[in-house]
Amino acid sequence: MTADTPLPEGADTTAAGPVLTCLVTGATGYIGGRLVPELLAAGHRVRTLARTPAKLRDHPWSGRVETVRGDVLDPASVREAMTGVDVAYYLVHSLGTGRDFERTDHEAARTFAEGARAAGVRRIVYLGGLTPAGVPERRLSPHLRSRAEVGRVFLDGEVPATVLRAAVIIGSGSASFEMLRYLTERLPVMVTPSWVRTRVQPIGVRDVLRYLLVSATMPDDVNRAFDIGGADVLTYRDMMRGYAAVAGLPRRLIVPVPVLTPRLSSHWVGLVTPVPHSVARPLTESLRYEVVCREHDIARYAPDLPGTPDTPGRPFTFRQSLELALRRIREAKVSTRWSSAGVPGAPSDPLPTDPDWAGGSLYTDRRELPVDASPQALWRVIEGIGGDNGWYSFPLAWAVRGWLDRFAGGVGLRRGRRDAQRLRVGDSLDFWRVEEIEPGRLLRLRAEMRLPGLAWLELYADQDARGRTRYRQRALFHPRGLLGHAYWWSVSPFHAVVFGGMARNIARAAVRDAGRD
Repeated sequence: MTADTPLPEGADTTAAGPVLTCLVTGATGYIGGRLVPELLAAGHRVRTLARTPAKLRDHPWSGRVETVRGDVLDPASVREAMTGVDVAYYLVHSLGTGRDFERTDHEAARTFAEGARAAGVRRIVYLGGLTPAGVPERRLSPHLRSRAEVGRVFLDGEVPATVLRAAVIIGSGSASFEMLRYLTERLPVMVTPSWVRTRVQPIGVRDVLRYLLVSATMPDDVNRAFDIGGADVLTYRDMMRGYAAVAGLPRRLIVPVPVLTPRLSSHWVGLVTPVPHSVARPLTESLRYEVVCREHDIARYAPDLPGTPDTPGRPFTFRQSLELALRRIREAKVSTRWSSAGVPGAPSDPLPTDPDWAGGSLYTDRRELPVDASPQALWRVIEGIGGDNGWYSFPLAWAVRGWLDRFAGGVGLRRGRRDAQRLRVGDSLDFWRVEEIEPGRLLRLRAEMRLPGLAWLELYADQDARGRTRYRQRALFHPRGLLGHAYWWSVSPFHAVVFGGMARNIARAAVRDAGRD
């Protein structure tokens, strides 16, 4: 990591205590991707376990960590990753996954705990969810219940564990923050579910990272859960009004109604915010009950927590966490986002580069144009595509496709970009995900919208034999079943407008961009 590489909110540059070898699972995700540079800055050695190591390739810290390909459900890869490890961080969650996720979560936690025992790991650290007091576990949402069960697996195991339990995490790019941000910014008058009156204790991502860091050096006899929260206890309505005040927006009118169930309100959140229904539902379900810390015992092991100039040693306030998050967004220093981990394809999913296309039918739409600009100017346009810059053709068609995807429970177009100018492998980009980048030449995107098949979009900045710049574009679709074939032929009449217009407008934008050089 270079001196000018921005660290996530809360990055500490000094450390005390022994140098540890730490395994981080979930490093492609929101918290894991921010914890790795924290551990490195503290002087620890870091190893990551990832199903798709390429997703970590473009992170600024990738050259300083060891990455093991594997899965927390695979005992062999877990054992390999655990070898020589002192502290193992379990930062894997199942937001937005299938119906059988509780059993899968339990199995993965058991595999991880057994691998840690066999390898002689000193401590497991797990970040779970804060559960409401006095509510029987059977009444909790499936995701909160599953997180509680994972924590119990670790605490009942033979390796000492630190289980941190947090409610709403506030930080640039977090799902909870994005939900709060978009609801408040887009709806000056809101008819809201009754859960906006539920008390919650949000915590800034800066404090979450600090607590994760100090958990690595806890005494060996500590084996317990800790509630972690920020300095304030608020209702969700208070949080929305607080966001409006910090962001300089007029005061919001909020009218709670009892008829919006968690299921209905998750669809409502999905339509208004970039957070899809599959992720919004567990978030809204967790707001049905009061989630407030019942203790702050973590302070015994973090007495020198820097805090703030006004409140040294104490967690950040909600307002301070908001200000930090908004500043990161304004400065384009959002290091990870809630959508960072994505929904990985199956190992057997084909790639558009597979020789002779072993996966069956592959429909292709090809476009190629000369560009009166340098390859560098063309590449800047290609790498800047999506988000606020749009898709360079028929905006209404793209918007309609995004709306249809949202109504179908997909991610839609609202995820935008992590960074306005730079992309890296694994980034979410509206309803695509960056699958490959060859800087200056190729951007390959894999579709994550609801489709009866697999789809990719490839954008190239090339040169011909005479050194002239050429733009090449390929849209590829691998249909699944008869519905997939019908889908391709139903939309192919629009390709000349959508994909043809995209190619022409990207070429023109590159010429304009070159004229500004």
